[in-house]
Amino acid sequence: MNLYFIGIGGIGMSNLARYFLSKGDAIAGYDLTPSPLTAALEQEGAAIHYEDSVELIPEAWRGPDTLVVYTPAIPQDHSELCYYRAQGNRVIKRAELLGELTRRERGLCVAGTHGKTTTSTMLAHLLHQSHVGCHAFLGGISNNYRTNLLISDHSDYAVIEADEYDRSFHHLAPYMAIVTSADPDHLDIYHTPEAYRESFEHFTSLIDPEGALVMRQGIALTPRLQPGTRLYRYGSVSERVDFGYDDVEITEGRLFFDWHYPALEGRAGGVLRVELGVPLLVNVENAVAALAVAYLCGASLKELTEAIASFQGVYRRFDRVVNTPRCVLIDDYAHHPGELDPSIRSVRQLYPDRRILGIFQPHLYSRTQDFYREFAHSLDQLDEVILLDIYPARERPIEGVTSQLIAQAMKRPPLAVLPKTELLPFLEARGILPEVTLMVGAGDIDRLVPQVAHWLEQQL
Repeated sequence: MNLYFIGIGGIGMSNLARYFLSKGDAIAGYDLTPSPLTAALEQEGAAIHYEDSVELIPEAWRGPDTLVVYTPAIPQDHSELCYYRAQGNRVIKRAELLGELTRRERGLCVAGTHGKTTTSTMLAHLLHQSHVGCHAFLGGISNNYRTNLLISDHSDYAVIEADEYDRSFHHLAPYMAIVTSADPDHLDIYHTPEAYRESFEHFTSLIDPEGALVMRQGIALTPRLQPGTRLYRYGSVSERVDFGYDDVEITEGRLFFDWHYPALEGRAGGVLRVELGVPLLVNVENAVAALAVAYLCGASLKELTEAIASFQGVYRRFDRVVNTPRCVLIDDYAHHPGELDPSIRSVRQLYPDRRILGIFQPHLYSRTQDFYREFAHSLDQLDEVILLDIYPARERPIEGVTSQLIAQAMKRPPLAVLPKTELLPFLEARGILPEVTLMVGAGDIDRLVPQVAHWLEQQL
């Protein structure tokens, strides 16, 4: 089969392309810019170009039998997308292709405003390290495997990050699902918090009657489960949950906690003392949910104990890029107030006696307009802040919406509000070595991280 991916370099598109490449299908596609992900695809046999031009589509993929997959980030007037539609090809969103996979495999789908990438990557690692095994289509690069795709030769489980943007997760048919959170987001799509939460409720109705929903206790959702679908709540033991945690201990850079699990289908309930490989308090609840689903899938307690201790996290999810006694640089993907706040609190907990500089790139004009006060409140927890200009992604500017909105709402003014091109010159001119630097955002701030890391290392 010939598949053509428009936006093939995206984190969620590239793993699908690689999966079908591994199955022997012919893969080609377009992306705006080359990247390590597209380079890996090209090495594995995909034909990729970087200019929106119908003439550049390889001849073998021009026919009406080519299946065309596109990401919602692609504009509807994209010439290659228009070409295939006019020709009558089957043209589907990435989420629709993922949905077809969940009908062939037993999909373990992880949804939530935040936490889904870490939780799904953790779940994939737990299963991959156990006798159960899994395929995994991840929304980030696993630090354990240096990839966003895992393929099993014996398992029919598929771990999938369930994206709520544009209601994409409504195309899925989960066997089991996790819902980590449902704090309103993407209000440019949903318009109201109620509509956002309703989309999650609809998602729960898609879970297989023989499967299960593992949901964070306290989320303002009323699940619409099919008869037979099991519901498990998770959270702190004090919240009277099915899967819980307590007795968290952080010592000498290591984190331990007690994981409580219920009796199920002939397996006795109990308490398991585990070490979390990425020792951050914000990851404890994600670990509780991932351990729960892996246990429901049949992983043993011994396998779970060993795997959770060896989990190395996800690229750009609280990554310590520089970690020396004199200075630390952390790179994090947080881009919603519900993510930014725990990220900053985790830094404070790890480095309570150090001054922390935060460099934040807001993501989307609409999100900034909706949450600038909340962003300001979170950033006020830092000692110093630099705000970069808003990363627009798919959006056009909104009049009056800039990073200055956040700056003006902060109790303490930021050091600077500036374009990303001026960040390094500003740091060099200031000439002060930050003790802890947190670079955070979902746009292209990650491309500045190596430059800042190099500058810090030169100061040591």
